[in-house]
Amino acid sequence: MRPDKLPLYELKIEDENQDEIFAISIVDTPAIELDFQFFGKEPIQFAAVSNEKRLIMGPILVPDKRILRVDGEGKPYEVFFTKDTVRRLAEMYLEKKYTDKATIQHEKPLKSLRLVESWIVDNKFADKSMAYGFKVPLGAWMGVFRVDETKEGNKIWNDYVKTGKVKGFSIEGLFSHSLVKASLEELIWEKDINDLSEEEAEIFLGKIRALIKKDLRYKGGKKVEMESYSDYGEGIRNNAKRGIELNERNGNKCATQTGKVRAQQIAKGEPLSLETIKRMYSYLSRAETYYDNAESTSDCGYISYLLWGGKAALSWSRNKLREVGELVEGENPSVTSTYPGEAAEDKKKKQK
Repeated sequence: MRPDKLPLYELKIEDENQDEIFAISIVDTPAIELDFQFFGKEPIQFAAVSNEKRLIMGPILVPDKRILRVDGEGKPYEVFFTKDTVRRLAEMYLEKKYTDKATIQHEKPLKSLRLVESWIVDNKFADKSMAYGFKVPLGAWMGVFRVDETKEGNKIWNDYVKTGKVKGFSIEGLFSHSLVKASLEELIWEKDINDLSEEEAEIFLGKIRALIKKDLRYKGGKKVEMESYSDYGEGIRNNAKRGIELNERNGNKCATQTGKVRAQQIAKGEPLSLETIKRMYSYLSRAETYYDNAESTSDCGYISYLLWGGKAALSWSRNKLREVGELVEGENPSVTSTYPGEAAEDKKKKQK
């Protein structure tokens, strides 16, 4: 059972060049808790034979649905999308021609699964989804995917879809976020400390600790980096682990020693200094093209990007730097000379 009170974040689109859904995955446990329907051998109208359509339909995103997540320290929180955000994400997915961007269990890219129909539920009494037993709220994003008749597609259809090993869709993307309970923190400061509840006291102490840390960053008029953070999510750690695994298969030829060491730290969930987070954001922002344009998972550009936490780490590092006031909008944070391997990292990423 979920705790009654959890931090609640709205996931937003602040920058359409960065905040987006870049893939849709078929998974065994959909985060939105609604399975898809698959269409197998059915009579086709005006045809004398049966044909296997190989289509799967289901909700891709449901507005205002609270989705449980856990941060890097094991603390649960919830996220949601508004109707307007769901609609715009659906539009952007088609505008950016991502219809063939699909994975299975958020791991292996699929070439045989593509989005062939997409719509927003605007009429709860006459929507196509109702004919197939779906009860989704207004504003839900529905999709129909076709599984191609290829070797990979046959395996996905027979071994995963028809057997029920995968049950629904799950998105992969980067989003800005804002804490919905921000007004609660403002009220806490107006209360007497003896009147605070246990939850409010924890928030109060957290704010005090954050202020103390910020003051420590300036000593004798000189800025010093003392903070470290480990609240990055499991997805970032898993990306680093995946990068390490792929690099080992590739003879460990990708990335500099700095990148390899950093991957081990991220995979273990170790705290990262603010300076490291700056380098993470700078590197991932600049190197995204190598990852997106990789021809295979053995490309060094693909592997190196994962070693630094992948696209999930890009989103987290950007939001963390915004949170601590270190990121000027439209600019990368400065990278100090303590990272001489940065140019070498770029060179490594270009290798095949």
